[in-house]
Amino acid sequence: MKNKVWFLFSLMLIAVMVLAACAPAATQAPVATEPPAVEEPVATEPPAVEEPVATEPPAVEEPVATEAPTEPPPAAEPVNIVLWTKEGEADGGLQYVKSLTDAYTAAHPEVTFEVVNKDVEALREDFQTSSLAGAAPDLLWTVNDHVGPFTAAELIQPVDDLFDLSLYVESALSTATYDGQTWGVPITNGNQLMLLYNKDLVPEAPQNTDELIELAKTCTGGAADVYGLTFNQTEPFWLVPWLGGFNGAVFAEDGVTPTLNTPEMVATLQFLYDLKFTENILPAESDYNAADAQFKEGKACMIINGDWSLGGYKEIFGDKLGVAPIPQVVATGTWPAPYTSGVFFMLPIELADAKLDAVKDFVTFATNTENQIDIVTKLTRLPANKEALASDVVTSDPILAASAEAMSYGTGMPLVLEMRCNWDSMKPPMQAVLADTQTPEDAAAEMQSASESCIAALE
Repeated sequence: MKNKVWFLFSLMLIAVMVLAACAPAATQAPVATEPPAVEEPVATEPPAVEEPVATEPPAVEEPVATEAPTEPPPAAEPVNIVLWTKEGEADGGLQYVKSLTDAYTAAHPEVTFEVVNKDVEALREDFQTSSLAGAAPDLLWTVNDHVGPFTAAELIQPVDDLFDLSLYVESALSTATYDGQTWGVPITNGNQLMLLYNKDLVPEAPQNTDELIELAKTCTGGAADVYGLTFNQTEPFWLVPWLGGFNGAVFAEDGVTPTLNTPEMVATLQFLYDLKFTENILPAESDYNAADAQFKEGKACMIINGDWSLGGYKEIFGDKLGVAPIPQVVATGTWPAPYTSGVFFMLPIELADAKLDAVKDFVTFATNTENQIDIVTKLTRLPANKEALASDVVTSDPILAASAEAMSYGTGMPLVLEMRCNWDSMKPPMQAVLADTQTPEDAAAEMQSASESCIAALE
């Protein structure tokens, strides 16, 4: 019995021990609480890892975005600009033009220039011919009376929408305004003829034609072979002021009908003839270059020339250079009326794309205040830029003040196409009178006939 009891007790003890051995499985509750503790860092780690990943793309893309503007080289393609200018070497004008183009190229190496000098008439004729042949230059530096023929042939483009024209004086802009549009950007203002004299030979300027003749006679002749007066005897631009002094005009009131065969024109031609062959105060021959050289070399006491010549003469004569209006005509009591205009940049009608952009930038550069003041100091010309014209360098200069006075007697040059007919018609007869091969009466009649025929051909 005892043995049975002991046996039963042993079985119970073994069962307790077995249950005790299985007890760890029941204590897995703390293990069940551990997963959240383990998973929590796992759950919070992804954002911690992904956060820098999410912020990296902008940091990488930013330098890429800032590099884009540093790629202008493709737009800066080489451009060569062919510039035709009426400026010559005699008065330093051509040298000044080249100094501007050189300065621009220094700042913009991709833009180069070919500067070609042509006298006014050759420039007009050659531009018309080259344009029709499709070989026009890229830019013109010329006078405003070319507006008429160039616009009639549709060879240049208006500049109203290409430049800020409010920067320029109205008196300059008006001389290139035709049919409601502006056809050039002004460089200088005036362009009028006036009397220039060497103060060592003529102490004071003559006030009228009688004084002009008397002073000229005191200078003319002698061993030095000096003439009292000289001017360009080959171009009617030098005829027109005297025509105004004799109360004449090249057009009727309608502005297009020529009035060349008039008593006023005959009187003007007779006056010029007398200066040469009766008073003997003019050289036998003198085109522009010859007259310019005669004055510079002291072979002429006085010269009738334009404001464009002031820079060259000022360099030679300094304060000995005198400037005055062309003397009053005694026979009429009227002051000669030189044509006033200006010098302009004109753009060929076919100019476009990269060349147009380069030309626009150069023209803006050439006519800015700094360069306009520079043209005053180097060439002694009245600027077209408003700020430059109001600067001390202009207002305090006695030569420029006298130039402005001479301009006050002038009249605006006609821009109509018919004016080209007048110019071409006046030239040969004027030359014939001053060569003593035609009378003033016959010359005036020929001028009128030739102009009428020319104008009729325009219609």
